[in-house]
Amino acid sequence: MKTLPLLICAALLGSVTLLPSVHAAPAAQAAPTDVASRVKALNALLAEQWQYTLKNSPEFATTLGDLRYNDRWSDVSLAHQAADRRATEDFLARFLAIPVGGLSDADRLNLQLMVRQLKDQLRSYQLKLNEMPLDQMSGVHIALAGFVSSIPFHDVKEYDDYLARLKAVPKLFDQVTEVARQGMRDKMMPPKYLLEKVVTQIDSIEKPAGMDSVFAEPLKHFPKSVPAAERKRLHDEILAAIDDDVRPAYRKLGQFVAKDYAPHGRSQPGVWELPDGDAIYRFDVEQMTTTHETPQQIHEIGLAEVKRIEGEMTAIAHQQGFKDLASFRASLKSNPKTHATSREDILDRYRGYIAGMQPELPKLFGLLPKTTVVVKPVEAFREKEAAAAEYHPGTPDGSRPGQIFVNTGDFAHRSVLTIESTAYHEGIPGHHLQISIAQTLPKLPPFRQQAGYTAYVEGWALYAEQLGKEIGFYKDPLSDYGRLSDELLRADRLVLDTGVHYEHWTRQQMVDFFHAHSSEDEPDVQAETDRYISWPGQALAYKTGELKILELRARAKRELGDQFDIRAFHDEILSGGALPLDVLEARTNAWIAAVKAGTAPAHPVAQ
Repeated sequence: MKTLPLLICAALLGSVTLLPSVHAAPAAQAAPTDVASRVKALNALLAEQWQYTLKNSPEFATTLGDLRYNDRWSDVSLAHQAADRRATEDFLARFLAIPVGGLSDADRLNLQLMVRQLKDQLRSYQLKLNEMPLDQMSGVHIALAGFVSSIPFHDVKEYDDYLARLKAVPKLFDQVTEVARQGMRDKMMPPKYLLEKVVTQIDSIEKPAGMDSVFAEPLKHFPKSVPAAERKRLHDEILAAIDDDVRPAYRKLGQFVAKDYAPHGRSQPGVWELPDGDAIYRFDVEQMTTTHETPQQIHEIGLAEVKRIEGEMTAIAHQQGFKDLASFRASLKSNPKTHATSREDILDRYRGYIAGMQPELPKLFGLLPKTTVVVKPVEAFREKEAAAAEYHPGTPDGSRPGQIFVNTGDFAHRSVLTIESTAYHEGIPGHHLQISIAQTLPKLPPFRQQAGYTAYVEGWALYAEQLGKEIGFYKDPLSDYGRLSDELLRADRLVLDTGVHYEHWTRQQMVDFFHAHSSEDEPDVQAETDRYISWPGQALAYKTGELKILELRARAKRELGDQFDIRAFHDEILSGGALPLDVLEARTNAWIAAVKAGTAPAHPVAQ
């Protein structure tokens, strides 16, 4: 799972809804200016909107290495959200006023994608999705604590910026509380039982004092560039801010959630219980998959994929001497060799698989990432709710590497069989390779370099899992079984997400399906179930994107025959950055035609 370290401004950073092709407004169909001046105006407006995004989302700017707003949090107050909505409407009107006639395909696509993004943000506001700021997956309470690892600490100023941010936590949490109260008034509420988990999370972050707090982590490793005299001041002032500002703010937020907010949480797990719940889910599905497939169609695809994958897993069970898949699964759960021996054992396995894949990448890609990736344990305060692993992007300039956070909690009950496939998914050739390449594509505007179309991003990472098999990895049949287990999980998600939010399944129905159709460890079954409930539609993106990439690859091989080159195909998929699936398909079709005509460039063109 790819995540940004802070999701306060998710509406600005999230995936983009697939909308019909964008055309200029009727009044703008005439060509009042020449093409060159319109391209200049388009690029200037794209640059203006990007600067607005960075200023409006200081945490996002920090993760990209832009430190102009490094001393502040996003303003998430209701008043600011109203102002942001007006600004988004204004940007949309200005982009729509640019006539498209005569623009190059690249410029036309930039305009189309920006209009989609802005319409998506406005639709999110219309559905009041901004009014549920607290959940156990990405609520502000957990996002702030997790964000610490993405903040730079190279000099005194960066520590002072951090100090200013710590002192501003009370104001931020007051804003979040204001938004949550509005959500209560509008009946936009997460499930009650998940909000009760939020209370526990807040308490676990608030309780550790002083140097034991997660917010004190930067004090444990001062760089040499910070003078000794400044270290004591920063140490004392940051600890004071943690104990006098941050922890009381967490305590106050926890009391609000426990006493005033959680008791009003919705009773049903499905988003259908919300006002406009069915419309919200249709929006979520469209946004996360960038397709027009209905929840019913997706549910049926999921069931078919589950059946296919379990057939392949059953074949391995037979090869291992078992009569059926169920008995094989049971044996694996009780086999101590299939479980981790320590927290470090899990981390070492991830690091080993990534190191083994690194020299093989040139067999599959011409484009390669320039930045490194490191493996770190998930912070203790979020182990119980965190996924098995997640990727946090590095900075485009490489000053901060990509980071894979691995859940090492309850290690004795965690299977090691899926570590190989997950390492390829989160690291290389998955998220780290794709995102690191996208961040540095020279011909793309920044909003496309940082695009987060979930179906593309997660679809690519799932596709990347099976690339290891194609070049000779997964030599152990049990590791290949683990790969299939991971693929089965993504097929399960199609069934479970649509099950709870469209078919009105109960949570117990979800857990029962998980137990019948997965090899997931019990901690992951519980955490994954809650994840789908709190994050409607997101889990659909993986299989949807992977199936589309496999479809495009099969088409290219069929039409190109001996001209097909896997490296060129991958570079074409990657060289446009993350895209909606319909745009990716059109781009790939054009590339196939160009190869057949002998006009394809020797190196992929970023556009």
